[in-house]
Amino acid sequence: MRVDEIKEYHAHLYYDDQAGLEIAQHIAQQLAELYEVQVGRFHQKKVGPHPMWSVQIRFSAHLFDRVIPWLMYHRQNLDVLFHPLSGDELFDHTQGASWLGNSHTLNISQFLPKI
Repeated sequence: MRVDEIKEYHAHLYYDDQAGLEIAQHIAQQLAELYEVQVGRFHQKKVGPHPMWSVQIRFSAHLFDRVIPWLMYHRQNLDVLFHPLSGDELFDHTQGASWLGNSHTLNISQFLPKI
């Protein structure tokens, strides 16, 4: 895949308690007021490959240079996973994944071929 073929990204804000949830809600609201992003559900359980509670924020590639630096400065104590939407979820959540703050081990078993 060529870089110019990437059309969208996900950023996942990670939190593990009610206080973190409230921070994530505030950050997502601010981000949505500034940029055209899609804020997903605020999960209070582990979902998909994510090892903590999280919310997904979807944004177009042309906003990458705005959204990611904004998150760098405004994520507070939350860790953020961001990755492209290439159509290859294994790649997106491994080689394509980057972190703001601490990285976490993802459960990528759902993306591996079934034997």
